[in-house]
Amino acid sequence: MSDLAAPLDRYRDVVRPEWIDHNQHMNVGYYLVVFDFATDEFFAWVGLDAAHRAAHGVTTFCLEAHVTYHREVRAGDPLRFTTQLLAHDEKRIHYFHAMYHAGEGWLAATNELLSLHVSRATRRAAAMAPEVLARLAEIQRAHDALPRPPQAGRTIGLGNRPS
Repeated sequence: MSDLAAPLDRYRDVVRPEWIDHNQHMNVGYYLVVFDFATDEFFAWVGLDAAHRAAHGVTTFCLEAHVTYHREVRAGDPLRFTTQLLAHDEKRIHYFHAMYHAGEGWLAATNELLSLHVSRATRRAAAMAPEVLARLAEIQRAHDALPRPPQAGRTIGLGNRPS
């Protein structure tokens, strides 16, 4: 049986009381925290887990991140995350998380990221291990069949502003 979920649908969490701000919803900073937890789950699935990173003296750095907010979540709301691999090369991984209300199913937020594989010794970009690249290639084939998320590749701006 293949574990090539398309998209990955494994990470779950709950909006914690300490993540709530004065508007009584999850503060913007905690979206990044919980999306980072989803990244940890995704990287473990890819083969870039803590054991691999320690054994190979590597890590990942985030090069770019973009969050879109669709509906507010509040303390105690259950969260479900999906992750789609958009692209990769020997040193970079471009991926996309979607955060849903786990009980009601609506989209709460998205997070598009570009991560760099790095040598801990040199603090410079380094090629991923062949087994990780092979795993990414398998995942890429499965995820290429998915539609591209409409929020992926968005730029920030006011759009069609009057002159």
